[in-house]
This record gives sequence, structure tokens and C-alpha cells, in this order.
Amino acid sequence: MKVQIKIAGLIEQSIKKAQKTQKLPPVDVSPPEVDRPGRIDHGDFACALPLRLAKIMKMSPIKIAEIIIDEMQSDSMFERVWVEPPGFINFSLTDAWLTNQVDQIRLEEQLYGNSSVGDGKKVQVEFVSVNPTGPIHVGHARGAVFGSALANVLEAAGYQICREYYVNDSGNQIENFSRSILARYLQSFGKDIAFPEDGYKGNYMMDIVEELKEQESDRFLNIDEDAAASELGVLAMKKVLDQIKLDMQDLRVTYDEWFHESSLYDSGQYQQAMDLLKTGGYLDERDGALWFSSAGLNEDDEQGKVFVRSNGSPTYFAADVAYHYNKFKIRDFYKVINIWGADHQGQVPFMKSMAGALGVETDRLTLLLYQLVTLKRGGEVIRVSKRSGDIVTLRELVDDVGVDACRFFFLSRSPDSQMEFDIDLATKQSAENPVYYVQYAYARIVGIMKTAKTHSLDYISADTSMLVHASELTLIRKMLLFPELIEHMAESLEPHHLPHYAVELATEFQRFYEQCRVVSNVPAERAMSQARLKLVDSVRIVLLRCLNLMSMSAPEEM
Repeated sequence: MKVQIKIAGLIEQSIKKAQKTQKLPPVDVSPPEVDRPGRIDHGDFACALPLRLAKIMKMSPIKIAEIIIDEMQSDSMFERVWVEPPGFINFSLTDAWLTNQVDQIRLEEQLYGNSSVGDGKKVQVEFVSVNPTGPIHVGHARGAVFGSALANVLEAAGYQICREYYVNDSGNQIENFSRSILARYLQSFGKDIAFPEDGYKGNYMMDIVEELKEQESDRFLNIDEDAAASELGVLAMKKVLDQIKLDMQDLRVTYDEWFHESSLYDSGQYQQAMDLLKTGGYLDERDGALWFSSAGLNEDDEQGKVFVRSNGSPTYFAADVAYHYNKFKIRDFYKVINIWGADHQGQVPFMKSMAGALGVETDRLTLLLYQLVTLKRGGEVIRVSKRSGDIVTLRELVDDVGVDACRFFFLSRSPDSQMEFDIDLATKQSAENPVYYVQYAYARIVGIMKTAKTHSLDYISADTSMLVHASELTLIRKMLLFPELIEHMAESLEPHHLPHYAVELATEFQRFYEQCRVVSNVPAERAMSQARLKLVDSVRIVLLRCLNLMSMSAPEEM
């Protein structure tokens, strides 16, 4: 049981007892919230409930707090329970209880910190979902790392997670891509063909064409242009998608589902979604086009959105509705989280309206946006790729700094904040680089454990009550924050706290290591050495959990 839950229960019991004996008035009391105080001298936990009860109980908060404490059942885990002005109830844990948690951490191993708060509810996290018309660039990489880390955290919190990539393989963009590929293909054979006005002009297009020529030779030169564009487009899109999958794999991003937009039309779910909106009165015809009207759902969107153009082709708004019809009505996700680039900000009100029109509670749909990334090297902003003179791709960045640095740095900032990615810092082999700092701490721990083994120091039955040094107790307290962190990140959808916690834990370990000798062959120090080895092993477990949740490697040597 979490300590906060236990404390909240004790407070509730105390209030009921005090109300029964009429020491406190018989008013309804909301469940108490137990938090971490801002100052160390205020103990391990604090509850501000007396401050909130003062008005309805018509008593001073300090008096209420005193009565609650007087009625509270004593517990051996607390060193002290006291009133802190102007009316907080503060709790300080005993050293004995703290040191016992070392064994608990080691007992739970890689399940330590996991929570059941998610109760197995089905949650879909859809992220990246870049059109298969070009390579993944560094901006997309930020969303990829954020999405995969958030999915890991939610899974640790007890949710059933579906990690999904939405493949936009239909619509105008795919048609433009196909026409662009055909034009470049014909041009490569010396044909004087105009390039589409809205075509894809990236240098990577010629790389795809060269692969297609090697694979298919000149067989598209003398067939119908529409048929050639369609077939070439499918072949080219598969190559782009295969590269995206490889890039995601190399970034340690995994998906449970690669969902193709085309399946919505093939399965009839697109039409089912449109029929549902028509029945609800959300669609109307204007000038030959079909419009979505969100009147009554979203006052800011008086114009509505075109769903089906006058030529009969659906817009991406209509496709989004069909996709979310599939998410909520077909696959029945409890919650859907879409992680999009900041350029989609304007779509958020529409998406909320759309959910309402489908008969879905709008709070079941969450849209998280991430800002752009600026790359810097030598203090200068990198604007284009050195290799292609075009966009800087994810693959180039991974090649330059490595997967671990990419994941750590992209995750270390809240996604809604602008980000500068310092390539020089990310490649430094020193404590200045937080990636190196955290991984070095883990490697040092592994080295300590290996040294202990060579000295035949068996710590399995070590007595952790010997761990009374201030740095030892501080280190234990830092590890005990980890389960709380998991639940907080799952509730707030903010996995960017994870790398910061990893750095803090590594820092506390370093302080402990500098102040406390761990491995000793002196007979009189053997018991203490064994107790500290058990502590070090628990730090290894928690640090490894952090690295695993961030999908980073845990090197045993550096």
C-alpha cells in the first residue's frame, strides 16, 4: 500500500472517531489529499485538510489538526506526527521503516513502481503517423520518443496499451506523391514532363526513383499515365513506409498496430461513420459538397468543415472521423491519446466536436501537441542536411549522437515547449552530458557489484537497519519517490519527468558513494559493507527501471 493512501486512511478514521465523540462537528468531509512538503524539515508527508475544513467546521485549522492527531491510531512507521502552522498535519517516517524498503525494492525487482491505477483499461496512443511520402525528420522524432515513453509509463501504471501508427495511404497527398514519383521517373529517362505544382520536391524522391528503376526497369514508360502513377505510387509508398518502420525500430519505438487509412473504406466503416453523423444532423450539403456542422458542439466553429468535396472525394477531416469511429465504436478504447505536431493546433476544437458528434464523451479523447526542434552544433543552428541539402532526417541524427542521446534529450523537455537539441552536449563523454551521467552511474553500480563478488561479499541476508547515514536515508527516500512518479506521469501524461528523476537519483547515488565506503575487506566493516551493497543493488533496480521506461540501454561498462 502506498504510504499516502495509508496516511489518508488514518486521517479519515481519526475524523470519524472525533465526530462520533463530538470533538469535531458532523459535516461531510472530502477524502484527504496527502502530498510531499516543500521543505525537508517539514517531514516526509503533509496534509492540508484542516485548512479546508476550518470554514465549514467553524474552528481554527490548528485546533482541527490537533484533534485529528489526538484521535489517530499510532503506527510504528511514523517517527513523528505533528501540527505545522497554519494547520498542516505533517508526518515523518522512521529510519527503520525506510531501511526496510530496500528489501521491498529488491523483492519487486523490475515490477517496482508499477501501479494498478489503470485497472486494465484499454488506451490507444497514436503517435508519429507521418504520411508515407517522405523520410522521418528530427521534428517527428520528438513525437516518436514522447509517444513511446508515454505508452511505457501508462503500461507501468496498469493500462492496457495499444501503440499505433496511422498510415495515411489514401487521399490527395498520396495522389500528389504518386504523380510526383511518376514525373521524376519519366524525367530520369529523359522525358520532358512537367512536375506537378503541388508535388513532392525533396531530394529523397530521386533516391526512391533510382531504386524503382533498378527494381522495375523501364516498364512504366509506355503504359497509361494514370495506371503508371497508381502502381508506381504504391511501390514508392511501400519503400518509404519500410524505411519509416526501420527508423522507428532503430529509435527503439515499437508499434502494436500499423493502421491503414484505406482499410476504413474497404471495411465500410467510413460510410458507417458518415451515416451516423447524417442521422445526428451533423452533415449538410452546400454547393455540391458535404459539410460537417458543429453547431451546438463547438461555438468557435460556425463555418464547419468540408467533409466530401464536390468531386466526391473525402477530405482528411472525414477520414479522421472514420478513424475515430473505428477507435471508439469498433475497438472500444476507454481513452484515445493522439500525439501530433504543433501545426495541428487548429484541428483540436474540431476533433473535440467530432467526438461529441459520434456520441463519445469528449474527455475520452486527448490531443497532445509537441513543438518544433532546433538542432545546434558549435553554437550554430543546423538548418539543412549536410548529406542531401534538404531536411535533417532522424537517421542522420541517430548516426551522429546515438539512440540513447536522442531518446533522453527529446524526452527531457515538456513537448509543448520549444527545444534546442545541442549535438555537442549530446556526444560529450563527461558529467556535463546527462545521458552519460546517468548511464555512468549504472555502470559504476554494476562494477561495484562485480567487485563485491570477487571479494565473496554475500549481501542477500544483510541487515539494512545499519543504514543510518544521512546520505543512505536520502538515497532511500529518493527511490521511494519512483512509484509516486509513475502514477503522477500517468495521470498528467508527462513522461518528461522521467529523465530528470534519473539524473536526481544518479546524483544522490554519487553523493552516497563519495561519503560511504561500500566494499571493504576489513572484518569489522564486513556487515556494514554487505548492508550497503544491498542498498546499491536496490539503486541498480530503480535506475534500470528508469532506463527501461525511457527505452535506453543500460551499459555495464563505460
